[in-house]
Parts: sequence; structure tokens; C-alpha cells
Amino acid sequence: MHAPVPEYDPDDLYEAAESFVRQCYAELEREDEIDDRLAEIRASIEETGHYEHTYDEIEHGARMAWRNSNRCIGRLFWEALDVIDARDRDTAEGVFDALCHHLEYATNDGDIRPTITLFEPMVRGERQVRIWNYELIRYAGYETDDGTVGDPDELAFTNYCRSRGWEGEGTDYDVLPLAIQMRDHEPELFEVPDDLVLEVPIAHPDYDWFDDLGLQWYAVPVVSNMRLAIGGLQYTAAPFNGWYMATEIAARNFADEDRYDVLPEVAEGLGLDTDRNRELWKDEALVELNRAVLHSFERDGVKIVDHHTAAEQFEAFERREAKVGREVTGDWSWLIPPMSPATTHIFHTTYDDTITTPNFFYQEPPYED
Repeated sequence: MHAPVPEYDPDDLYEAAESFVRQCYAELEREDEIDDRLAEIRASIEETGHYEHTYDEIEHGARMAWRNSNRCIGRLFWEALDVIDARDRDTAEGVFDALCHHLEYATNDGDIRPTITLFEPMVRGERQVRIWNYELIRYAGYETDDGTVGDPDELAFTNYCRSRGWEGEGTDYDVLPLAIQMRDHEPELFEVPDDLVLEVPIAHPDYDWFDDLGLQWYAVPVVSNMRLAIGGLQYTAAPFNGWYMATEIAARNFADEDRYDVLPEVAEGLGLDTDRNRELWKDEALVELNRAVLHSFERDGVKIVDHHTAAEQFEAFERREAKVGREVTGDWSWLIPPMSPATTHIFHTTYDDTITTPNFFYQEPPYED
């Protein structure tokens, strides 16, 4: 998934384009258009060293990329992905406006819509747009004499933003600015408008003391640091989102020791003995933390899924793919939920982890270069 950007080669570009077009148009039942489309692409590459996707191609290509994402348990809904074409945005301000639109559209007052926005891809090996953020919404992390305030996973990016003059309020939940880079220019920083950040205060259905923990999380996980590869073209800015699986927040963001690390506080509130592992205090605290997250999102009308339902949905995805003769590839270590994995069918299944395109690939954080 950390595959480097392929070196630019016109012959390789056409070969990748041909492979994609044949599969894409066959799935769209437009086989009679393949030869003419390939002739257009070949002529464009020979003349300019580049070609452009039609909207239908980026729409279905992005959906195929979701379908091919080996680490994603939520692929049942790949055909419902809304694809926004923002390839005409040629300034950082224009990109920022499109990102704001993405947040508003995807959030949808809590009835979250799976969405992707595509900006101009690389041209002849040259990057056009890059979003430096891991996600469009994430919380800053600050190193203090008393330890980390906020998200430790964002210390490096927060330091970069501060070096550029940005300063947060120093709380656990300061929303980071968007860093948008056009070509080889220095990134420009933009504050995310407050009215576009839907956040959920975390409360427990049974324990009033849970409110004192002061936990909250943002509603929509818009991943913005991945490269989307479709038909040989590399979209280095293609932010996309689904909705959360509760364990992503409760069992990872909140519970990981190198993130917010709140399990000891939850256990203390529950009156658990944290001195002995065999008391299974972490397990009990983790269950209640997940209950709180699910309860809070449901209370606020924000779409979320529990890990058991997500596993059942993935099983339905596997059945659908089998009916059309496609093998489901997958990264087992990511597909199993981080909580009670043995209670799902995924734990007892093996998957081929072959990477096929279209697909998403991680990019190295530029602020850590």
C-alpha cells in the first residue's frame, strides 16, 4: 500500500489505460465503445504525453478502487460512492472551496454519504495537487511538560503548521488547518470553518460519570493522504470518506496507548482493578467505551456501524462478488476488527492480499521528509 509513484513512461501509461478501459467499459456494458476510446487515448498520449479521464471513467474507476481496497471492511457499498469532479481547481483557494463542499455534502447533517473528490492528477510525472493532512478533519497534538495534549499521532504535522504561523488553543480537540500544495509551491494553510465540522460529544447510556472524561470525536473520516491510481493516472489528491466503524474510534483512537489512551480512566470510573491483567479490565473498559461511542453517535443522528454488523456486511459483499465471478482480495490483519475478532467470520477466513488497480496507495507525509 506504500507503493511509490510509478516512473512516467508513455508506453506504460497506455498499457495501464488500456487495461482499465477494457475492464471499466465491460462492467458498464459499453464494450462497443472500447476501441474508439482507446484510439482517443493513444492519440492523446502520443501528442501530449498525457490523457484525461471522462467523468464516467473517474466515477466508476473510483468505485472500483474502493472495491479493490484490501484493508476496507466496508466495501459492500462501493457502488454508492458519490464522485465529485474538481479537476478544474487550479488554485489552493479553489481546492479549499472544493474540500469545504466535500465536507458539507458528505456530512449531510449526520446521514453520512460515501464521497470522493478528485483533483487534477499528475501530468507527465509532475504532481499538480497535494493535501498534506492525513484526514480533512483531525485534532492537533502538542508536546508539553506534562505530556501530550491532543492527538500524539499529529505531533509532527502540528509542529509543521505551527512553524507556518498557525496556533491552536492547546486543547485536546483543536481541529488542524488544511495544508494544500499546488505543484512545487509552498503549501497554503486554511482554517476549516466551524460549521463544517460535525463533532459528537461522547456519553455513556448508563454512567453519568462518563461525561467528566470530556471525550468527543468528529463525525466524518475523510482520508486525504492517499494516492488514487486509475488507468495509469495518479490522483495525488483524492480525499474520500465512508462512515466510522465504532471500533476505529473507541478501540483505536481513544484506547491505543500512543493515541488518547483513555482506557485507564474508563476502568477507574468502572471501579475495576487495573493492577492485574487477569481481571480483564482492559476488555471490560473497551466494551463500555464502544457502547458509549455507539450510543452517542446514534443519539446525535450520526451514521456509524458496529463491528459485528460491519463483518456481516462484508460477508454480503463477498457473496455479491462471487455471484459476478470476482475474487475478493483482502488484508486479513486489517479486515478483522480490533475488538472480538474471533466472533466474526473474517477471523476464520483467509484472503489473497494481491493488490489490483484501480486502488488507493499511501503517500509518505511530506512534512516528515
